Amino acid sequence: MTGKDQVARLNEQKPPFIELLNGRVIAADSETQSCTFEFRPTTDHCHSIDVVQGGFITVMLDAAMSHAIFAHLAPEGVVALSSLEVTTRYHAVTRGGSGPVYAKGWIRQATYKTAFMESELLDEEGKLLATAQSVAKITRQST
Repeated sequence: MTGKDQVARLNEQKPPFIELLNGRVIAADSETQSCTFEFRPTTDHCHSIDVVQGGFITVMLDAAMSHAIFAHLAPEGVVALSSLEVTTRYHAVTRGGSGPVYAKGWIRQATYKTAFMESELLDEEGKLLATAQSVAKITRQST
């Protein structure tokens, strides 16, 4: 399946919460086992006027990481992913209503039952806003 096909499949199957953040998958790269989202947070996602609330930032980073799994391990029978731990680090203020942000997630390592993933959130100019790491339990189709 090409990257373009993966992007179309992921966008067709995206969960409704992605829409709340005005998000869509824009890239899936099998070589780096990554997935990239574009999100457009608004001031509705903010506290303190235009500062995006940290939970929304974690959601964007987590979505990119989990979609990297679904983009690249679905052919191996992965049907669900349950987060065991997510750690987020905030490097700069993420502003709502100021343009798109990009969440890129990738698979660091995956075993049969466990995935280790990383992600980063960048603004339009490529400035690092936040990073995350996650460990998740993989559920596979029964054979």
